[in-house]
Amino acid sequence: MQVEKTSLADCWLIHDTFLGDNRGYFFESFNKNTFRELTGLNLDFVQDNQSMSQRGVLRGLHYQKGEHAQAKLVRVLKGKVLDVVVDLRKDSPSFGQHLSIELSEDSHTQLFVPRGFAHGFVVLSETAVFFYKVDNFYHKESEGGIMYNDPDLAIDWGIPAEEIILSEKDKSLPFFKELSN
Repeated sequence: MQVEKTSLADCWLIHDTFLGDNRGYFFESFNKNTFRELTGLNLDFVQDNQSMSQRGVLRGLHYQKGEHAQAKLVRVLKGKVLDVVVDLRKDSPSFGQHLSIELSEDSHTQLFVPRGFAHGFVVLSETAVFFYKVDNFYHKESEGGIMYNDPDLAIDWGIPAEEIILSEKDKSLPFFKELSN
């Protein structure tokens, strides 16, 4: 496992080390001790989540508020997505900034998303299976979100707007400047 700082404070790329031969491959997708050594973060992941989506599906930008905030370790098991995070921490040097990264089954890269970030992704391949660990349990009353096409964030999602497929809930999310956090 190798870690790489990103342009956003406390947000890390994790590059997995594969061992492969004619039988296939093996890799350790997470090791708490190694992660703590490399990042200084001591996390207890409590839940794993997985979704499957078709091309154009955009899930996000979502977050959990207050004591129910969640850190996430995300990766793609099959297919390819554009993964996007936005720093919502008002005291952070990267507040209001976003990061976009392509994650795929071939990239062998994971993204660590700290608490206080909004997160979303759009599927770029025919389908994608997305997997993530969280360090806090989901709490419906603490969920929040930001409209994916917020003009202040100006996120390039990598596909034409007419190809984006949203849930009804995601169509009515507020804009970044409307957040009270």
